[in-house]
Amino acid sequence: MNRRNVLLGALAAGTAGSGLVSAPAFARSSADPGFWESTTEGYGRGYRGQPPMEVLAGLLDDFAELGVRLSEPQTVEARTGLCHVTGRMAGMVAIVLHDLGHHREAHRWFGTASRAAEQSGDSLLHAWVLAREAMVPLNYGAPQVAAELAGRARHLAGKRPSAAAALAAAVSSRALAAAGQREEARQAVADVEHLVERLAPEQRADTWFGYPAQKHHVHLSQALTLLGETDRAYAIQRRALELSRTPSPMTRALIALDTATCRAQDGDREAAAHLATRAYSDLPTVYRTGLTRTRALALYRKLPADTPGRAVLGETLEAVA
Repeated sequence: MNRRNVLLGALAAGTAGSGLVSAPAFARSSADPGFWESTTEGYGRGYRGQPPMEVLAGLLDDFAELGVRLSEPQTVEARTGLCHVTGRMAGMVAIVLHDLGHHREAHRWFGTASRAAEQSGDSLLHAWVLAREAMVPLNYGAPQVAAELAGRARHLAGKRPSAAAALAAAVSSRALAAAGQREEARQAVADVEHLVERLAPEQRADTWFGYPAQKHHVHLSQALTLLGETDRAYAIQRRALELSRTPSPMTRALIALDTATCRAQDGDREAAAHLATRAYSDLPTVYRTGLTRTRALALYRKLPADTPGRAVLGETLEAVA
């Protein structure tokens, strides 16, 4: 854990500078951009049941090695390819940090990813980074900032159907709903549903870079929950759970917390407290942090003090604080 924290601190500090992060050389000789593309694709498949800290440690180690390659002389073509890989890799580091609740560090890593994407010349990668970054302020209490970032992502992605364009519209719908801009949020929901219908199969890949049906339903669940459209939200949540892989405890917990929030909005606060308690307490300990805790705590604070079951939810949250 100490080695990981030292490495995390050193690399995150590097993002405050003017360029991409470099690191001491390690004992791997491959300078082939294809090697790094395949490495990135492997991480892009997501957690797949692995604890987030394990995924983060692997990403940081490989990112350090990638920095060595970037510090060496490269052809323009090779450097462009490595910048593309760097943008994706840094973006994934930021995703995991966000999931773990380290939102300041996540912002720094998204900054590195954004610069790398811009240097690579790939506007869709840049849009993906900004849309992903927008989820940090969205999930930690700054929806207007999130809406602005998502709007920039939508501009970069353009109107052609792509995973980045769909993600940007989906995050925009959530941010606008959270900011109280209901009509704009509903329009963004309609926009993303229209985009999803036109996505090519490769754009629907079940990875951090794709926009699969499961991810779509998770985003819509949150948007519709924030809009208070509980009937639509319940149907979307049921479908999201059907599409969620078995080893996806964080996703299933977030969906359950959306359902609990809808129950509270419908006036069944006792059921909401019990659902949230079960969803949070059923999580493995490594997942009871960051985003899941933030969502559960937000619901706890919204429930009236005399709500049956609220105290138990508070005790559950306190037990792992």
